Amino acid sequence: MAVTEKLTLILKTGGTIPAIAENAGDFEDWIVDAMSLSEDQFLCVSVFEGESLPDIASLSSIVITGSPAMVTQNLQWIRQSQDFILAAIEAGLPVLGICFGHQLLAHALGGRVDWHPHGREIGTTSVSLTSDAINDELFGDLAIHFPVHTTHMQTVTKLPAGTRVLANNQFEAHHALRFGERVWGVQFHPEFDASIMRGYIQARSEQIEAEGLNTKKLLSAVESTPQAFTLLEKFATYSRQINNI
Repeated sequence: MAVTEKLTLILKTGGTIPAIAENAGDFEDWIVDAMSLSEDQFLCVSVFEGESLPDIASLSSIVITGSPAMVTQNLQWIRQSQDFILAAIEAGLPVLGICFGHQLLAHALGGRVDWHPHGREIGTTSVSLTSDAINDELFGDLAIHFPVHTTHMQTVTKLPAGTRVLANNQFEAHHALRFGERVWGVQFHPEFDASIMRGYIQARSEQIEAEGLNTKKLLSAVESTPQAFTLLEKFATYSRQINNI
């Protein structure tokens, strides 16, 4: 009898900016590309649109996408996602949350998410690893300082018990977290490339300028983020190892 390979679930909690999606695809496309997943290796569920969540037993790992939604909205699908994630963690699945997904994990595990006291962080910035990252499976062999793409206004303001901070910068104290043995979150977007980051800055230019930020300066600072991009492939490799695939 043939054994059905377990799937990576991309838990889609929202979509990218429509103009970007039209030309470059959406969160799940970039994640699939970065993880080098074939069509028969993943399942994408748009939980924010009411799609049904799968049987946890059919999954090998979970990646939670970013979203224009806010964790503090406490919507029904957000609560449903939290319950599902907690069950998946209890079952031992590797889980990686990105931006909104990172915050969703923190909230589900007993932390707190709220508006960042200093407002918006957007564009290419640098993060620094902490001592807790030295032996981490995903972060351990990265440079101490490396560039990342980011766009967020909310943040993890209180860490769940037992969480370790893996990366931060002067603006964001919790850019990368390890919530548990097989559970990570990153506030930045490892799946973005430079053109996507520029698209976000351009689309948000009116708000950016109103908030006192400089769109031209932000655009000129955009660069590639190859080390951040490797985190998704590292997570895919780790998940295969855990599942003996």
